[in-house]
Amino acid sequence: MPALTGRLSYAQVLRTPGAWKFYLAAAPARIGIAMTSLGIVWLVHGSTDSYAVAGTVTGGFAVAEAVAGPQVARLIDRFGQTRMLPIMLLTHAATIALLIGLTVSHAPLWQLVLAGVLAGSSLPQVGAQTSARWSYALRGSPLLSSAFALEALSIGVAFMVGPALIGLIASLGSPMAGSLAATGLMLAGGFALAAQRSTAPPPVERGQQVSSSHLLHKRFLALVAATAGIGLFFGSMQVSVTAYAVDRGTPSLAGPLYSITSLVSLFAGLVYGAKRWRMALPNQYVLALALLTITTIPLLIVDAPWAVGIALALPGLAIAPFQTMSAVLIESSVQPTVLTQAFTWTNSGAAAGIALGAAFAGRVVDAHTAHHGFGIALAAAVLATLMAMLVRR
Repeated sequence: MPALTGRLSYAQVLRTPGAWKFYLAAAPARIGIAMTSLGIVWLVHGSTDSYAVAGTVTGGFAVAEAVAGPQVARLIDRFGQTRMLPIMLLTHAATIALLIGLTVSHAPLWQLVLAGVLAGSSLPQVGAQTSARWSYALRGSPLLSSAFALEALSIGVAFMVGPALIGLIASLGSPMAGSLAATGLMLAGGFALAAQRSTAPPPVERGQQVSSSHLLHKRFLALVAATAGIGLFFGSMQVSVTAYAVDRGTPSLAGPLYSITSLVSLFAGLVYGAKRWRMALPNQYVLALALLTITTIPLLIVDAPWAVGIALALPGLAIAPFQTMSAVLIESSVQPTVLTQAFTWTNSGAAAGIALGAAFAGRVVDAHTAHHGFGIALAAAVLATLMAMLVRR
């Protein structure tokens, strides 16, 4: 492990002028975003009684989010968050309303998929926008790493709370209640964030370039590829953990087992972001992904639930620190005029990786066992490590 040279306080980060206001303002939107995809599954399945249809609509939503997100981010870099975010929030709310209307009226599949695509393409990338605010406030400061660790923590908490909340709301209320709640949280948090004008990065001045061509260099592309590899890891782990629990006749274990990795990751991210490390950041980046690769190996061997639980805890040591390192490396690798685009591209890479990982692992698990699915996760970790070595070079 790298040697400690000092301690950075999260309180210092939040004492940055305006920081705690935009950090807390975005919290409801983060939870709403974490609820949206699963909310569509509940919504469509509740009307059609078909997981295949729900999966198709949700897949269209996810692909549209990955493809359109960077293009929307380009507009945000060009015109500014305070101008573009309200437009995107209202557009997204309208598309969700359209999807709900089509679903309850039992519209044909192509119309549902089209509405899902529109909803995905208009989903505001709040995480990328708050990351850009941290960069604007703390560019060049040693506190930036701790700020990105806070950001990773908030996203991790959102994706633990959001799915549980959507399940509770949709099961106790109507299937559309979850989508309404997700959209309401997103609107509340998004408009609160847009109102924080003093901390928003200024729009690009006339004559400056915001073209995505500024991102076409080896280091940034390797960062996106490494993030896609982590997406592959997550996608394959989700399927494999679920398959393991179902194959043992204990499907209720899937959620608690998968949450072990997330809980350990949150703790590791807090510890990592609270300290300064002597080792050069690119070296830390490689070390974190090498650690992820090594700690995934026991999942190929162990079988007892308690042993699998311990084995699932180990990869969590690397995940949140990796996310923090990745954000810092992205911030230092691109021009400020394309920063929101850069963060959004990595989000899109992760989303695409999750979809591919789930598809690959699903085929492997169907043909073999859950442990073979963990093999896909290991291969994804190796791929991410190789990309990290390119970043380091």
